[in-house]
Amino acid sequence: MVAVIILIISYFIGSIPMAFVMGKIWLKIDIRKHGSGNVGATNAFRVMGPKIGTVVLIADILKGVIAVLLAGTAGGSYLIVLAGLIVILGHTFSIFLGFKGGKGVATGAGTFVAIAPQVIFWSAIIFVLMIVITKYVSVGSIAGAASLPILLITFGQPWQFVIYGLLAAAFVIYKHRANIERLRNGVEPKINGRFR
Repeated sequence: MVAVIILIISYFIGSIPMAFVMGKIWLKIDIRKHGSGNVGATNAFRVMGPKIGTVVLIADILKGVIAVLLAGTAGGSYLIVLAGLIVILGHTFSIFLGFKGGKGVATGAGTFVAIAPQVIFWSAIIFVLMIVITKYVSVGSIAGAASLPILLITFGQPWQFVIYGLLAAAFVIYKHRANIERLRNGVEPKINGRFR
C-alpha cells in the first residue's frame, strides 16, 4: 500500500507543469502558445529568458530527485525504478494539462541525480558538448539520453538501473521524434547563443 501511495505521489509531482506555472505567475502568459509550445525547460529559456528558465530547469530536475528519494525511503531498487518512470510519465503526460507535457529530459535527469550522480554528471557533459558542437538542444538531449545506459554499465550500476536507463533513454528519444524529423529536413531551430 505504501508503494502504491508513493507511485501516485510521484505521478502528481511529475505532473506539476513548472514552465506553465512560471509563465502564468511571472509573465501572465500560457507558454503553450509561445515558442515551440512545449512546457519544458528549453522552451522556458527561449520564451521567458534565462532567469525564469533556470528556475524551471531546477524545479523540473528536483521533481525527479524528490520522487526517487521518496521511493528510496520505503523500498528498494524496484520501487525506485518505478517511481522514476512514473515521475517522467507525470511530466510528459500531466494531469493538469490534459495529459500533455514536456519531454522528460530534466525530470529524467533528476532521477539519476539521486540514483547515480556520477553517471548523470558525464551524461550532462555529453549533453552540453553536443549542444556546443551542433547548436541544437535536441541533439544534446538525445545524445545525453542515449549515453545513460552505457554510462550506467561503465560505472557498474545494478542491472535494475541499467534497464531503467534504457527505458528512460528510449522514452526521451521517442518524445524527440518530431525534432529528429526536423533535423532530417534541416528545419530544426538552432540556439543563437542567447535567450530572449
